[in-house]
Amino acid sequence: MSKIIVTLRKSLIGTTKRQKKTVQALGLGKIDSTAEHNATEQIKGMINKVNHLVTVEELK
Repeated sequence: MSKIIVTLRKSLIGTTKRQKKTVQALGLGKIDSTAEHNATEQIKGMINKVNHLVTVEELK
């Protein structure tokens, strides 16, 4: 299973509660914080919901 690195690039100010909870569930807190996850369908769906706030890097 491949791994992905998710990095928070934008502020959460002005986002909805649901988006804030999703970012928190991804393990991200402050801007430029990163988290490594397995590339499961659940994680990909979470990233898709906040893709305007994060960047994703795929590890091989």
